[in-house]
Formats: sequence, C-alpha cells, structure tokens
Amino acid sequence: MGAPGQIVILNGVPRAGKSSIVSAIQETFDGVWMNIGVDVHVRHMTPERCRPGIGLRPGGERPDLEPLVPVFYAALYDSIAAHARLGLNVAADVGHHDAYTEPRAILTDCAQRLAGLPVLFVGVRCSLETIMARRNLVDSSREGQYVTGSTDEPVPEPVKSWQCAVHDPGIYDFEVDTGRMSPTECAKAIRRRLDQRLERPAVFERLAAMGE
Repeated sequence: MGAPGQIVILNGVPRAGKSSIVSAIQETFDGVWMNIGVDVHVRHMTPERCRPGIGLRPGGERPDLEPLVPVFYAALYDSIAAHARLGLNVAADVGHHDAYTEPRAILTDCAQRLAGLPVLFVGVRCSLETIMARRNLVDSSREGQYVTGSTDEPVPEPVKSWQCAVHDPGIYDFEVDTGRMSPTECAKAIRRRLDQRLERPAVFERLAAMGE
C-alpha cells in the first residue's frame, strides 16, 4: 500500500464557512480530496429522528441524543482514517465540543483514531457579529436549519454556547479567519501551510497522547 492521504480537519462554529473552505480545497488542490465531515454525516447519513446528532449544540437541548454524540464522532473519524489509509486525501468540517463528556474526551478519542496519519488541525475563526449576520441572512435552501436572532434576543444562547465551546482548548496547527478571508484565500493559506512540512509534533499527535 502506498503513502496515506493528507487529512485536513476544519474545526469551527456553524456558519463559520467551513464547508465553503472544503469546497475550495476540492476545487483547487491537487489529487483526490474527499469531503467527509459534519454536513455530510448529518444531512445524508444520520436518520432524521437522531438529528442533530453529531452537530448537537453544546447546550444540552437534546439529552436523549447526547449518548450518541461520541459514537457518531468515532464512526466519522474511523471513516476518515479508512479513506486516508487508502491514499485518499480528506477535508473534514467539524464542530468539536466536549460538553457531554470528560474534558476533551471526544477530541482525544478522535485524535487516537487518526494515529500515524498526516493531520493538519485548522481552527476556523469568525467573529460573533459575522456569524449572526450569516445566520440572519434569508436562505430558502436552509430555512429552519439555523437559529437566528430576534429583537428580544439578538444573539441566541445556543449561538453563544457554540462560540465559547467549540474552540476549547483552541490549540491548532493553523488558523484562518473567515471574516477577513474568502474561502479560496483560506484554502490557499492552508495549502501553503501544508507545503511548509514543519517538523514540530502535530496537534493531533499531542491530543492523542493526552488520552493514553
């Protein structure tokens, strides 16, 4: 078997622009890049009665689904690993938070499932103001999918929870800001970072060691 494929994990809140970056990666990077992440998992694989599942907000809104969250993540990351071991590159959009488990238990478990594979862990940052502007923008194709603001509650509590929980502990190999950069610019920056081939241990390697 040949060399494993490269994995890029994009971690950020909903509406941060992760899926747009994945699309830019698929369109502009050399080689075959598979899209395996939260959007694909929730919209095309998860039974409707089990949603939001892996995309569960960190606010405890669906305690009946909380036990499924670690299982969904485990299945997602095992799939990412299987594709990479076959030589396929993978770009995955996720929104990690461990509100239902021991500190960072899900994240460390996911990191262990990618042990021995090349992983770039990218933090996708975006200001709360930009997130709310995107949430409030009318989009008939995603009507009812995202919580929006109102006069009484300009920034809903679930949105605040996401903003605080997803970037904890906030340790990444690389970060991009989608409020200042377009998806294509973010993809180019990620490509440059991959080309640098820095020698220091990757973040996912350190996270995996935390769970040993």
